[in-house]
Amino acid sequence: MKDQLRCQSCGLTPLCLPVGMSEAETEKLDSIVHRNTPFHKGDHLFRQGDKFKGIYVITSGSVKSYYINKHGEECIVGFYLPGELIGLDAIHNRVYSCSVAVLETTSACEVPFSQLQNLTSEIPSLQHQLMCLLSKEVHNDCEMVAILASHSAEERLASFLLSLSSRYKSRSLSALEFNLSMSRTEIASFLGLAVETVSRTFSRFQEQGLLEVNRKQVKLLDIEALADLGGQYPHELNSGIPLNG
Repeated sequence: MKDQLRCQSCGLTPLCLPVGMSEAETEKLDSIVHRNTPFHKGDHLFRQGDKFKGIYVITSGSVKSYYINKHGEECIVGFYLPGELIGLDAIHNRVYSCSVAVLETTSACEVPFSQLQNLTSEIPSLQHQLMCLLSKEVHNDCEMVAILASHSAEERLASFLLSLSSRYKSRSLSALEFNLSMSRTEIASFLGLAVETVSRTFSRFQEQGLLEVNRKQVKLLDIEALADLGGQYPHELNSGIPLNG
C-alpha cells in the first residue's frame, strides 16, 4: 500500500514531474513530500493570509481557490483537479493570497517550498518544470481576464466546460462526460455571472443539443459547437492543454 503513494508509482507523475527524472532523483523528491490524510468537503488546505509553507498537488478529488473581498463576499478564482499545483502565487509575498477549500473528498501532496528550492539546485529539470508551471499559471490568468472582459455568458460557460474537458482528457479520463463538483453558484462566481444566468445558459445549451445535464453530471454532445462559442479551434481541443485553471 505504501508503494502506491510514492511518486514513482503515481499515475499523475507525467502531469507534475519533468520527463526523464532518474529513479534516484524521484526518490529524493519523494522524501520531502508530505501526504496528508484525505480532506473532506468544506475542509481547507490553507486560508487567505496564512504564512506560505509549501505548494500542494491534488492527487484525487477537486478544490476551489477563492478570496474574500472588502464587502465580505467570496470570489472564486480557480478550480483545481488531480495533477494540478496550488500555492505557486504565494512564492513572492510568502503569504497565501487565496483560501483553498475542498469540493469533495480530496487527497493532496504537500511539498515544503524551502526543501523544494534546495532540491531544484540539485535537479535542473525540476527547476525548469517549476518555471514552466509558473509560466502556465500566468498564461492562464491572462487568458481568463480576456474571457471575462469581453465574452458573453454563453462564451464564458462554453470556455469553462471546454477547459474541464481538456483537463480531464489530459488525465486519460472522458473528455465528453464528467462530474461538476462545483455548484452553479460557484461557477457563477468564477465566471463573473449571476447564478440565474448560469442556470439559464445551461438550459439553453441543453435546448440547443450542445450538452445534457443530470444533476452534477455533464455530457458534452456537440463539442465543436461549444468550441465555436468558446473561441477554441479543433486542434486545441485535441491538444489536452487547459484553457484556464
